[in-house]
Amino acid sequence: MKKRIFMYLFIFTALLVLFQYVNSKRILDSYEGIIDNKEANFEKDIQKYADTISGLRDQILNLSEFSVMNTESALSYFEDRGYRVNQLIPFIKDELYELNLVKGEEHPLVPFPALNGGKMMIDQIRVLNHKWIIANFTDGKYWGEMIITYELTEEEQLTFKVVESFLYPFN
Repeated sequence: MKKRIFMYLFIFTALLVLFQYVNSKRILDSYEGIIDNKEANFEKDIQKYADTISGLRDQILNLSEFSVMNTESALSYFEDRGYRVNQLIPFIKDELYELNLVKGEEHPLVPFPALNGGKMMIDQIRVLNHKWIIANFTDGKYWGEMIITYELTEEEQLTFKVVESFLYPFN
């Protein structure tokens, strides 16, 4: 009787070990499938992000085409006259922004009155080259854009002249 109990215990233990092995194998295969699936997804994500980065680099290149800092002729123009471009461009922008602080209801450069009860003010500025600036303006509700020419006199005074401007249609 004792031999049979040991034999049944041995068979039961062998079946238990076999069951554990098969179950563990199935779980391991399942995890490997999940990991393989995640690796494939990671590779797709990496490709998608690489394409996004490439697209953003192209956009940056396109946007930098019309910038004084990337126009060799404009840089040469300023350097030939003894100006440091990295100091001059912020100076030009500051001068335009200071016009927002001029007292009165109308902006000295913006040719449109404020329709929102405030004052039209220059919002963003981009110095295109050694002669032109593009700027947008707003009163908080309505906005527009303008092209400005500028000149730096020998007395280092800036003069601005609005060449063209428009106000976006009201909605």
